[in-house]
Order: sequence, then C-alpha cells, then structure tokens
Amino acid sequence: MALSDADVQKQIKHMMAFIEQEANEKAEEIDAKAEEEFNIEKGRLVQTQRLKIMEYYEKKEKQIEQQKKIQMSNLMNQARLKVLKARDDLIAGFYQLLEPRLVVRCRKRDLPMVKSAVQKSIPIYKNATKRDVDVHIDQDNFLPEEIAGGVEIYNSDGKIKVSNTLESRLDLVAQQMMPEIRVALFGANANRKFLD
Repeated sequence: MALSDADVQKQIKHMMAFIEQEANEKAEEIDAKAEEEFNIEKGRLVQTQRLKIMEYYEKKEKQIEQQKKIQMSNLMNQARLKVLKARDDLIAGFYQLLEPRLVVRCRKRDLPMVKSAVQKSIPIYKNATKRDVDVHIDQDNFLPEEIAGGVEIYNSDGKIKVSNTLESRLDLVAQQMMPEIRVALFGANANRKFLD
C-alpha cells in the first residue's frame, strides 16, 4: 500500500522532531560537561592561586618576623653598649674621687640606665680599690635634658665634683687644644714661656 504525500510529510516531520530532540539532548549534555569541566578548572586555579597567596604572605610574615628579631637584637645591643658606657663613666668618676659616699646626677630619662650601671659598677670598684662605697642617685636634681648625656659625681657634701658629660669632655678637649688653636690662628708668640 502506497504512502500518501501527507503520510510522507508526517513521517519526515516525526523524524526531524526526533533528530532535533536528540541534538538538543546532546547539546545539553555537552553544556553540562563543559560547565563541569569549567568548574573543576576554576576550582583548581582558585586553589592554586590561594596557595600562592598564602605562600606569599607566609613568606612576608617570616621576613617581617626576621626583621623584628634583627631590630630587637640591635636595640638590645645598643642598650647593652649604653649601660657599659655609663658603667665605665661611673667607675672613672669613682676612681677620681675615691670617697666612701658618692652622689650621682644624671638626666631623668637616663635614670633606669644609670641605676643599672651603678649596680654593676660598685662590685668592680670595690674589687679594684678594696674599699666600700655607698652610691646615691640624686632623684631630686636631674641634669638638664638638653645635654647629650653622661653623669656628674659628687662627694657626700657636694664640694668636689667630677663631671663626666659629653659637654664637659668637649670643654676639656677645647682647653687642651687651645695652644694649638692659638698658634694656628695667630702664629707662635716668641715671648710666651708657658703653652697652656
């Protein structure tokens, strides 16, 4: 039995609909697969970048920690050197006076450092001189804050003073160099007998 044109058209439409449905299903499958692969790749890239960022900041944190340790070490060394310097200044002053009781004056901001230096100086002084010494830090009369640092040491009645500040040392150097400065400025004086 021969098919009519209408039947042929109907079958063709049915086949076309079937092919279109298969194509749509295939396209959806491809889309889903592509979306899945995209998400997997995106997740992989995000994780890789996250790890890189974490590594970068961990490295930075370690560098900062290292710098902090170096700075702390430098500050500790500077503080140690300052205390040693203060101790040496004190011992030199103690030797000059050789008194049983001494009074030390310093800048207010140097008080903790001077206290530490005094504690370390006393045994060294006693060991070297075989004498006892009582050291009092004057906390009522501080040296001016504008000076560069150092100490002044007095005997118990305040009549004898040893000045061990930078300014006093510079004054001493200036006095010692005065004859050389005078000669450099004015030439040698033939009538001068003493070069002080």
